[in-house]
Amino acid sequence: MFSANHQKFIEMDELSQQKVPFFFIVDFLAENIEMYTESQVEKKGLLIDFQNFKNINPTQELHKKTEWKSYPETLESFKKGFDQVQENIRLGNSYLTNYTRKTKIETNLSLEEIFYHSQAKYKVLYKDFFVFFSPETFVKIMGDKIFTYPMKGTIDAALENAAEVLKNDKKEKAEHYTVVDLLRNDLSMVADEVEVEKFQHIDLIKTQQKDLYAMSSEITGTLKPEFRGKIGSIMKKLLPAGSILGAPKPKTLEIILKAEGFDRGFYTGVCGWFDGENTDSCVMIRFIEQENDTLYFKSGGGITHMSRLEDEYQEMKNKIYVPIY
Repeated sequence: MFSANHQKFIEMDELSQQKVPFFFIVDFLAENIEMYTESQVEKKGLLIDFQNFKNINPTQELHKKTEWKSYPETLESFKKGFDQVQENIRLGNSYLTNYTRKTKIETNLSLEEIFYHSQAKYKVLYKDFFVFFSPETFVKIMGDKIFTYPMKGTIDAALENAAEVLKNDKKEKAEHYTVVDLLRNDLSMVADEVEVEKFQHIDLIKTQQKDLYAMSSEITGTLKPEFRGKIGSIMKKLLPAGSILGAPKPKTLEIILKAEGFDRGFYTGVCGWFDGENTDSCVMIRFIEQENDTLYFKSGGGITHMSRLEDEYQEMKNKIYVPIY
């Protein structure tokens, strides 16, 4: 999967070893890898709003009421791929598969307005192509330490005792354990002394449609000597991100490509900023893409043997939101 882009990962290693700050963006299958130094970011028309790097203008107030309509596929249509995924889980080919869908949306906001007015930990606008507002960190690298924060499990925050219900939900808990285990194993490929520091931490995500609680954990490790200062080599080892793929990775990827029937493209890929010393990166979820004149929102969730069709369909729809409030 990565042979054609082996050179790009080497270039990332070279930049990071020379301590040259750069922004990188890698699609889901690591078939498209783009890298830009700070001056190139501007020319490309990329707008970035990360915690440790921003290249944005002061925000103007939004003087209009947000109009937002989504046209999710029918339950029957969703069920086709869902059944394929469940069949593969029953056969033992996967024990967690992240199944995503593509939903047409209509809004009176431009991609740029969505970028400027949405609230999220990580936001990127790729001019006339896509915008995302992601709550999910992929990896952070600080010195010789690496951190990852898998996010799995969401619930409508308006439900009674929602945070407790989420923490104790059998299916969500099993899914979260699986992803934590998967990412602990992934991190062990590039790091030693890998440990789960925080487990089942609950975050509130505000949106105009509804507030959601999301469950995440923190896993840390110390980079192995051969990976220190080599961002490209680290990314090549860790991608695709386990939280948006499933486990085991190679077989689950085959299942996803068959069941979903659309090209994820940059959705669920990763992007990040290397500042010359440290790296912060995110998973590109909560993602709106422009195809010709139509906007599509890509969303989904993890499927396990305990998943119920109606619940997963509802979760996919719950995630079609814009965090403007």
